[in-house]
Amino acid sequence: MNYTYCPNCGEKLTTKLCGDEGMVPYCEKCDKVYFNFSQPCVICLIADENNNIALIKQSYVSEKYICVAGFLKQAETAELAAAREVNEETGLDVLSVKYLNSYFYEKNDLLMLGFVCSVKRSDFLLSEEVESAKWFSVDEAYEKLRTGSIGKVLLNDWIGFIR
Repeated sequence: MNYTYCPNCGEKLTTKLCGDEGMVPYCEKCDKVYFNFSQPCVICLIADENNNIALIKQSYVSEKYICVAGFLKQAETAELAAAREVNEETGLDVLSVKYLNSYFYEKNDLLMLGFVCSVKRSDFLLSEEVESAKWFSVDEAYEKLRTGSIGKVLLNDWIGFIR
């Protein structure tokens, strides 16, 4: 996100030298600097007790299967956001959340925080934004995820931890 106007007072920002950061957006009225940033969100690999993987389909995102992902709410930790998104989109109760890695998604200027969410396998209770969900073996999930996708990179990172 690139700041042009002050989010507090609405004044057009100027720039100010801020140490090693160089010139940064600055509100003269509020006397406050604003650092441009990538929007943070979570991406979640859902694994059951037998290391099967749950993937979802949302055609407005992709025609292929994808991992659950979503934005953090104000004052919410990334771990809580991961558990909430998994529960909201699949109806699965998350037993544990483990951070794996962060990934930059240039197309949408997102900093995606990658988690593995462990769940007890059960039936899905899908939200309206999810068309379908399905359980896959690790190898099947690897084939279903789009080559080059962050979901596939997250799965690769997780495979490196479990094998």
